[in-house]
Amino acid sequence: MRDEETLNAPSTLGRRAFLMTSAVAAAVPILGEADFAQAKLASQRWGVLPPDAVIINANENPLGPCKAAIEAMAEIAPMGGRYDRTGVQDAFLKLYAAQQGLKPENVAVYAGSGEPLHYTVLAFTSPTRSLVTADPSYEAPVVASMVTKAPLHKVPLTSAIGHDVKAMVAADPNAGVIYICNPNNPTGTITPREDILWALENKPAGSILLVDEAYIHLSNETSVVDQIAAGKDLIVLRTFSKIYGMAGIRCGVAMGRPDLLDKLQAYYQNAMPVTALAAAKASISDPDLIPTRKKIIGDTRRETLAWLKANGYQVVGDPQSNCFMIQTDRDAHGIIAAMQAEKVYIGRVWPIWPKAVRISVGTPDDMAKFRVAFKKVMGAPATAAVTPHAFAPVASGGATYLS
Repeated sequence: MRDEETLNAPSTLGRRAFLMTSAVAAAVPILGEADFAQAKLASQRWGVLPPDAVIINANENPLGPCKAAIEAMAEIAPMGGRYDRTGVQDAFLKLYAAQQGLKPENVAVYAGSGEPLHYTVLAFTSPTRSLVTADPSYEAPVVASMVTKAPLHKVPLTSAIGHDVKAMVAADPNAGVIYICNPNNPTGTITPREDILWALENKPAGSILLVDEAYIHLSNETSVVDQIAAGKDLIVLRTFSKIYGMAGIRCGVAMGRPDLLDKLQAYYQNAMPVTALAAAKASISDPDLIPTRKKIIGDTRRETLAWLKANGYQVVGDPQSNCFMIQTDRDAHGIIAAMQAEKVYIGRVWPIWPKAVRISVGTPDDMAKFRVAFKKVMGAPATAAVTPHAFAPVASGGATYLS
């Protein structure tokens, strides 16, 4: 948003309130998967990765954007000196909404799903309205809740490694946001749709169910996006970073009732890159993209998990995404450091499971190199753990990172 547009914010908000909420939104950086992965690298002082590194630490899609998306970006690139003047955003929104059985006003587009995730927590939590999340799960909502000083309730996963929705709903009668990542990050496991629908019907009055479906297309689970058309207190997030391979291009959506999405608009939002919009529209126009990539990534995941289990390693739950966790019976930070020495970069650690490591699914060649390195590391004596960052401010802009 340009300066003159900021000064002419909607009258229902008011210039002073608009500037205040924008300032609040900027009080803590909007962190995403890339930030958490980079923070882990910074904490270990590894710097720039070597060119032959196996990078399976940030749940990226090594397939990258599809051919049609690349061509669409190249075609619109000469218009990159201007904001969207050709209506590509409206065209994308209309097509995406129609595919989801929604109206365009039920969909808002952002540069990734991190922004609407952050803004939903800012909009609906406060010192008296808590955030409820699973543990372990994606950390970004917790970071956002630090801005609003919201009480935090972390609920352990079930024995089936799904969200314990009954415990989450019961955690606080004054909950502001109940966050469900499905499939879950870091475990890659599923929470059944019927469990999420139960939470939606039984949650505290006035709370918002925030369902993060960043990885939904990689699984066989059915989305809950149909509940938006039914007018429920629900916001569903999607990103183009995973199945569509656009992590470095940045596009995502928030879906919900217009009155809920309007509350997110009180916070700062940049104009969308025309290249991202063009790539996203081209991606969703390809009916073969999702099933083709789901099979490629799924086959690689299944092959890797089969090898792990055949070699006696403990896979956590039944992963259905592009990531999974392994319980190692060792300090996980030491495992990460030892894998680094083999030029294999794996994911970070969640404090509730200090001996588990998260692995992203890379190419078949990536996973072949992972298997060699992991067997070598696990066959050697345990290495000393490297002290990570925990929930603590760091010097750069007061940012907050996790271990």
